[in-house]
Amino acid sequence: MICMFNEKINVVMKNRNELKTQPVLDLDHNMLLKSVLEVSNITQTVLRYCEALHARWNLQEIRAIFLRRYLLQNTALELFLASRTAIMFAFDSEDTVKKVVYQLPRVGVGVKYGLPQSRKTSLMTPRQLFKHSDMCVKWQKREISNFDYLMFLNTVAGRTFNDLSQYPVFPWILTNYTSETLDLSVASNFRDLSKPIGALSEARRKFFNDRYTSWDDDQVPAFHYGTHYSTPAFTLNWLLRLEPFASMFINLHDGKFDHPDRITHSIKDSWDRCQRDSHDVKELIPELFYLPEMFRNSSEFNLGRRADGTPVDDIILPPWAESPEHFVLMHRQALESDLVSCQLNQWIDLIFGYKQRGAEAVRATNVFYHLTYEGTVTPKMAETPGQVAAIEQQILSFGQTPSQLLAEAHPPRHSIMSMAPTMFRRHDDDLCMMMNWCRTELGFSLNKWDNSYSYGASQRSALSMDPSNSEGQVALPLTADPQLATAAPTTPVTRRHLGDAFDQRLTVQCSNFVTTTDSKYIFACGYPDYSFRIVDTDTGRVRQAVYGHGDVVTCIARSETSLFSDCYVVTGSMDCTVVLWHWNGTTGFIAGEYNQPGEVPSPRSILTGHEASISALCVSAEHGLVVSGCEDGVILIHTTSSDLLRRIKGQGEVTQLSMSRECVLLALFDSKRMITYSSTARLLNDVMVDEKIECVTVTRDGEFAVTGAVNGRITIWRMFPLTKLYTYQPLNSAVRSVAVVASHRFILGGLDSGAIVVFNADFNRWHYEYKHRYIQNNATAKPVQSSPSPQK
Repeated sequence: MICMFNEKINVVMKNRNELKTQPVLDLDHNMLLKSVLEVSNITQTVLRYCEALHARWNLQEIRAIFLRRYLLQNTALELFLASRTAIMFAFDSEDTVKKVVYQLPRVGVGVKYGLPQSRKTSLMTPRQLFKHSDMCVKWQKREISNFDYLMFLNTVAGRTFNDLSQYPVFPWILTNYTSETLDLSVASNFRDLSKPIGALSEARRKFFNDRYTSWDDDQVPAFHYGTHYSTPAFTLNWLLRLEPFASMFINLHDGKFDHPDRITHSIKDSWDRCQRDSHDVKELIPELFYLPEMFRNSSEFNLGRRADGTPVDDIILPPWAESPEHFVLMHRQALESDLVSCQLNQWIDLIFGYKQRGAEAVRATNVFYHLTYEGTVTPKMAETPGQVAAIEQQILSFGQTPSQLLAEAHPPRHSIMSMAPTMFRRHDDDLCMMMNWCRTELGFSLNKWDNSYSYGASQRSALSMDPSNSEGQVALPLTADPQLATAAPTTPVTRRHLGDAFDQRLTVQCSNFVTTTDSKYIFACGYPDYSFRIVDTDTGRVRQAVYGHGDVVTCIARSETSLFSDCYVVTGSMDCTVVLWHWNGTTGFIAGEYNQPGEVPSPRSILTGHEASISALCVSAEHGLVVSGCEDGVILIHTTSSDLLRRIKGQGEVTQLSMSRECVLLALFDSKRMITYSSTARLLNDVMVDEKIECVTVTRDGEFAVTGAVNGRITIWRMFPLTKLYTYQPLNSAVRSVAVVASHRFILGGLDSGAIVVFNADFNRWHYEYKHRYIQNNATAKPVQSSPSPQK
């Protein structure tokens, strides 16, 4: 949604003296509604689905500020908040934009792109943002995915989810939508990304080139395509089965859905139309790579019947896709494949780079109607009100070309073998190391992980806390806490202790603890005074005790975060409530209402709906979701703003919850039944296990889950479809917690005996594109007896 402002600028920067609290960005709500209705010509029905229309935002919640275009002019700003929402404001002039930016916090464009957090950064042009960012190098080195890089390019080039006329654009990847199976190693199944969607065939290329060369109009420059690859109509046609897009689509077509023959009906038909219709050169949107719900008509809209009598309902998928979830999985795998990675830079040249405009665009058959480019015309150039309206309607309705980011060819991505020539080397042994220390009640150790360690740097070893152990000098990835290493077994170090005993009704487990990203603080819950506490890991001192429940806090979790950044902390209690808190990574405290130092901790949301003690939690700031489970088997999915979205009734106590980046929810019931759900609570897979699982973690890429069991086994699972892949050799103690290091090369397990075990891990062996390399390597390698076999 875009908030529009005229010369009076109905934006009030209220300072701290006026409010005696936190500075806020405030809007006149009535003026806002009136302005949106007048300028956007939308109805109250659409406004019902607009988030953040409360017109008040704390300035300390702002995490990034981007300069944006409106009507091809740099007169807009987009603010990204800690709540993972974004608001876009359009002003009357560029001078006004600068004045507003200099009244806002110095946050730049955030911390993700390697740019300084300054107001100057927020006012950088898209080309400057791209030039000074480190994202291109990260993509070349394969440190980020193709999807994440395309989202970065769209973001810095001015594309936004808040403006349908500038919606993010993604490429068509595949050409095979008819086969029963899809082989992602066959090049013919992929589109040629070096050519625009309108020039993939020689016949179409010739047709559009003839139009360009024969064009004869003194007022309108020559072009290949009269339509665009990204328009509001195209975007809404993809998403019309979901709100608020359904209401927007109806509003666009005068109160009804479009003619059934023009509504997106199947993936194959949409692709075929792009190959034969001279008026259809649309590319894709990001949702086709992560949102299976867009393919289902879950709301049961009456979309009519096509001319052949076929009813329009769910989007018809290719034969090789078993379900919308399977289509998204395969589509995402295709996007991340080497066949796409090696030529994606050529598509970037067409959309964001040097082939976007000028002579290179002509040679590439890539010239669009002149009013889609910034700098060609503005409404102020018009002589009459009618001309102004016509130009604005053209810009808003018929597509806008992204800002040009490069004037030269985009560098290609490095091959996987050139970046990591030993990545497919077979592990001779699963066990990397084991470290033992003497358990103490509520004691903990602060051990250091060496991120530079790689497999083969040393032989497998077991490191004891006995200082006379000579193996303690061997180079290993995990270094023992020096405080504990120098202590006698009978004299525990009180410095590493969580303080008071936990409530006797509580069974202590891994869900009672969580650490910050830098491991400087431990969040612990279960105390009989109904608090949860933040403990300094270095000193063992209780830094903060937080009260927000009417009974013992039973579990705690935090959202994903980067180093020194804020995150959400969520707590569940025997009082059946779930409370959402804001952790300030800079100050190292749970924040108060205004996120100011010295404030009393204050909940962001109190979530209700359970009728039994809370037993499991997970929270995602990226998706704005809080998932909670209780002892009677009920799972609730709330937004971080406390709205209840879904209720799932399972069988047995919910003992673990985890969520992937793709919003696949993994729930564990009674420690023996694993079920995966979509974000809309649709059941995906249901698996019974023959062991009692104590802990679960999901890998950072969201593709795999790792479980630890009471019988000492650590197992690797594929998240979708939920499949057991591998079980490590059993250990001599129950596994109470598991973790996967950031490089995905090692799995750590915390044992009931107090030991820490480190296993070598190589998830590439189950990667659809790389697993054949292991088959070839294993055929020539000698078998190693100590390495367990994958589970069937």
